[in-house]
Formats: sequence, C-alpha cells, structure tokens
Amino acid sequence: MSETMNLDLAPETVTVHRALWAGRIMSAFVVIALAADGTIQLFAPAQIASMLQETGFAMDLTRVVGPIVLACAILYAIPATAVLGAILVTGFLGGAICAHVRIGELGSPPEIISLLLGAMTWGGLYARDLRIRAILPLIR
Repeated sequence: MSETMNLDLAPETVTVHRALWAGRIMSAFVVIALAADGTIQLFAPAQIASMLQETGFAMDLTRVVGPIVLACAILYAIPATAVLGAILVTGFLGGAICAHVRIGELGSPPEIISLLLGAMTWGGLYARDLRIRAILPLIR
C-alpha cells in the first residue's frame, strides 16, 4: 500500500523538483546579467558611454547606478531577500525601459532585453519559491 502511495506522489515531486531547477537557472541568468551590467558600470563606464549619451544620462551616474544594480542582484540571489530583490530589479528594469521609450526607441534591443529580464526575474522566483506560487496561483 505504501509503495502505491509513493508512486502517486512521484510525478508531483518530480514536477516540483523540475520547477525548482528551472527557477534557479532563470534566476541565475538574471543575477549574472545584472552583475555584469553593474560591474561594467563601475569598472568600464567608457564601454557604455555612447548608450548613456543616447538616453540622456550623465557618465557620473555609473558610479551610483553600478552599486545599486549589484545590490539588487545580491538581494535577489539571497533566498531570504529574493522578493525585495525582485521588486527592486523590476523597478530598475522598468526605468531602463522608460528611458528608451522616452527617446523614441520603442522595441529596441535594450528595451526587449530589459523586458525579458524582468519576466525572467519573476518567472524564476515563481518557479523556485512555493510561497510566491501560493500567493499567485496560475492554475487552480
């Protein structure tokens, strides 16, 4: 009897395990992308100078924005602060999208990347955190 019960639970356990790993992979991708962006802003601002000029931001802001992006990535990577990190990451990416819309670059590659990273931020958190799935059930 207990073997039958274990067989009944196995597909659900496998699904949760797969979702957990999918969430970890998506979240890791977001953290790596944000860490790369923050690091470039801190240590190689000349690499992004043309993009900053196009969007109307001063070069001095890289010293402020770089640590903010890195802090958001760290908060998102730590399970205890992942929700706060996701909120902050979403806000940052929304600002990036807004900057490109403001200059008339609707649908530009940086805008699409920001949108995808934002979706992956919450998708990764949703897949790896049962509490988020309980709050936002997609399927009943």
